[in-house]
Amino acid sequence: MHRIEGQARGIARMMEEERYCIDILQQISAMESALKSAKAKVLAKHADHCVAEAIESGDAAEQKEKFAELIDLFGKVNR
Repeated sequence: MHRIEGQARGIARMMEEERYCIDILQQISAMESALKSAKAKVLAKHADHCVAEAIESGDAAEQKEKFAELIDLFGKVNR
C-alpha cells in the first residue's frame, strides 16, 4: 500500500508538472496493476481466514453468508 501511495503522489506530481500524457498513463497503469495485486492478496486472505473459519464452524448459515460474500467479492474484484 505504501508503494501505491507513492505512485499516486508521483502521478499527481507528474500532472502538476504537465508531463507527457503517455508517461502519466503508463504510471497509472502501473498503479492499477499494483492495486489489482493488493486486491488479490486481500481476497486470498479473506478466503484463507474468514471463509475457512466458517467452514470449520459447521454453522450452515455462517457458511452460506461467507460464501455469498466471497461470490460478491469476486464480482467486484473482476470489474
